Amino acid sequence: MVKRLDRRWLWLAAGALLWLFSVHGRFDVPVAAWLSPVFLLRFVRTGPALTGLLAVWAASVVSGVFWLVETAVPVAPLVVVGIIALGTLTVVPYVVDRLVTPRAGLLTGLLAFPAASAACAFLMTVLSPFGTAFGVPAATQHGNLALLQVAAVTGPYGIGFLIGWFATVVNHVWARGAAKRVVGSYAAVLLVLLLAGGARLAFAPVGEPSVRVAGISPDTSVTRELRGVIGDDFTARSVAEQDRQAVSAAFAKANDNLLARTREAAQAGARIVIWSEQAANLLEGDEEAFLGRVAALAEEQRIYVQAAVYHFLPAEPYAANRTYLFGPDGARLWRYDKSHPIPGLESYPAGPGVVPVVDTPYGRLATVTCFDADFPELMRVDADIMIVPARDWAEIGPVHSQKANLRSIENGYAMIRQAEFGVSGAFDARGRSLAMHDHGGSERHVVFSDVPTGGGGATPYRVIGDAFAWACLAGVAVMIGLAVRKRRVRKQ
Repeated sequence: MVKRLDRRWLWLAAGALLWLFSVHGRFDVPVAAWLSPVFLLRFVRTGPALTGLLAVWAASVVSGVFWLVETAVPVAPLVVVGIIALGTLTVVPYVVDRLVTPRAGLLTGLLAFPAASAACAFLMTVLSPFGTAFGVPAATQHGNLALLQVAAVTGPYGIGFLIGWFATVVNHVWARGAAKRVVGSYAAVLLVLLLAGGARLAFAPVGEPSVRVAGISPDTSVTRELRGVIGDDFTARSVAEQDRQAVSAAFAKANDNLLARTREAAQAGARIVIWSEQAANLLEGDEEAFLGRVAALAEEQRIYVQAAVYHFLPAEPYAANRTYLFGPDGARLWRYDKSHPIPGLESYPAGPGVVPVVDTPYGRLATVTCFDADFPELMRVDADIMIVPARDWAEIGPVHSQKANLRSIENGYAMIRQAEFGVSGAFDARGRSLAMHDHGGSERHVVFSDVPTGGGGATPYRVIGDAFAWACLAGVAVMIGLAVRKRRVRKQ
């Protein structure tokens, strides 16, 4: 008995350790996302329910805190509470499995856990203010493009379903020995999906025609000089309290750098130029004059320019985070306010949550801002090229870029993501990288890419939305209902 008990706790330790490396942070090991639930499920299934579930909950909270540390997310009370709440939701599939699978049929025993995993990941993106930033395992597989093509049908939730299904198959074999039909069925489904994904990558080209695009962030020296005036740890309110003339002059010098780099990019062949999030800084009253200069530059060079601007206001809410698109005739084509300010870190009001889309000779252009791309529902738009100005930091830069890349696969559009302090790049509609640039590695931050103008065609996910996730949620509800009914019948 002691040996058996000790073995169970080893399974917990193995699952909890692997969980640390499968939260989609800097230290991820993709295979850990497949193995962690195998051990945790075994632990929960073979011991007292309450003890097992509490232990898995503790492991989930630890993994969430580890993610905060490894990605250097600024710690705010709301962020910590959110991570604990999301960690609690990740335990629900284990609760469902423990409630449903005892005395259940083979099919239910295999599918309850993966369906609950997919359903809970979906609920995280719908109910929480953090979207897919944490707790959705699809991004942990970012290096396996063939597998990720599943997201074009199911959204990111299909990947989590496959990972959860793998855990139940292994546990079935673990508990009962040889099970050729169970293993063979899962292997056949996974093989078909991988072959289909590989075929989609190989035989569904998205390369021509293309347009030359430039993503621009302020020069490092310019940003350093600006921070020397307004401070490294500035807030919108602290800037509003500083000397207006000095701040305005510092902003003007930095903004001139953006205009100069934009003109250079146009002369180098770029037909679309985008700036990173909050690239230009403006005090109230300076907005229209500066945007007039951007419009004039777009008309002069006959290009599309998306200017990302941070407005510093003298009173509440002290800031606005906006992007503006100007066409080759100088006309303003959209103004977009960030739809999802980061909870606990960005205090300005959210925009209306409507993604602007415009027709151009280079396809249908659309835009969101940075954290917005962590919300699949917002990103489900009919576009050919999605423009994502972003502002990250070194520890989360690659991770955040990989998460955003999933939206390209899900919706069938190319994406340009320009991130100050992070990793900038461009992806085609299959998720393949077209360009990449690490902000920490150079002085200038102009990223050129040749981006397909036709997108990749409407995907099933863009058309049917979260039908797969809703089906998983409905299936879990039915399985729970049947399990409760069976228990009541036995008690009578």
